[in-house]
Amino acid sequence: MAFKEISPKIDIDAIKKLGHLNQEQQNKKDARDKELEAIIKGTDDRLLLIIGPCSSDNEQAVLDYAHRLAKLQEMVKDRLFIVMRVYTAKPRTNGDGYKGMLHEPDEDDHTDLINGIKMVRDLHYKVITQTGLTTADEMLYPENVRLVDDLVSYHAVGARSVEDQQHRFTASGIDAPVAMKNPTSGNLKVMFNSIYAAQQAQHFLFARAEVETSGNPLAHAVLRGGLDENGKNHPNYYTDNLLDTIALYEKMNLQNPFIVIDTNHDNSGKKFMEQIRIVRQTLINREWDDAIKKYVRGFMIESYIEDGRQDSPEIYGKSITDPCLGWDKTEKLVQEIYTSIKN
Repeated sequence: MAFKEISPKIDIDAIKKLGHLNQEQQNKKDARDKELEAIIKGTDDRLLLIIGPCSSDNEQAVLDYAHRLAKLQEMVKDRLFIVMRVYTAKPRTNGDGYKGMLHEPDEDDHTDLINGIKMVRDLHYKVITQTGLTTADEMLYPENVRLVDDLVSYHAVGARSVEDQQHRFTASGIDAPVAMKNPTSGNLKVMFNSIYAAQQAQHFLFARAEVETSGNPLAHAVLRGGLDENGKNHPNYYTDNLLDTIALYEKMNLQNPFIVIDTNHDNSGKKFMEQIRIVRQTLINREWDDAIKKYVRGFMIESYIEDGRQDSPEIYGKSITDPCLGWDKTEKLVQEIYTSIKN
């Protein structure tokens, strides 16, 4: 075997004592989690915004952003429910590039996963306890979900992971919403098979034990566009795409049908300003078609303090992964969404 253990076995219980919510903090988080569940089940008609940096690369900047976002949430809370992206592990197609705070807690290309685990928990804890917001993270490594499942309120399965059985089965045992993105090919059937598997009870090996799950009725669809064999972007937020997605939801008779539009990635071609247009187009589609309004009830938006991206962390609050909307544009966009859905 080519595996070489370079650290002691991780004690999950000990790790969870770091950044542990007290009863008052837990009660506030539980209340927000119930609101989120009601939105996905359709008993709360507010729109869901999963919004924040592409990657949480710098604690100071992320917390600065979180405090700004919390003030904005308070202003729009009667029509919009915001969960902050605190994404701490980033997928890398060829293994190169910044892999997130979990891998590189000091942004210096030095891998330190044990310290990374502690920093990830601490960051989620600080966002929750300092701002009152709840957080989302990507479930890149399924067994690592146990390290943060008591803190993270919304889990995302990415385009490269959605076909993986371990991700699907793990999602079936999570007691929180799990977003299933369509794969990079744009194949909707793959995404819906993933949602179906996550909503069913499963029986599999997990963390060196045989486990059973009860299924996750809050697993749902995220449309993020796709790429063809020539690498050309194919967005899937247009009217016909949405109606096709709704038809599959109805055909498969899945629980709690809910569609989130990812405004970046292959929908925008990673042109961060396109996110504004995509939101506007989707809001128009919702007004034109009752079925779209019923099913499409969330946006996933990549946003940070400064516009765009950079290759190395030189400018404070500017993404070192995918380009993001800066704060000023983000604030205006959220207020525009809020105004557009005025009853």
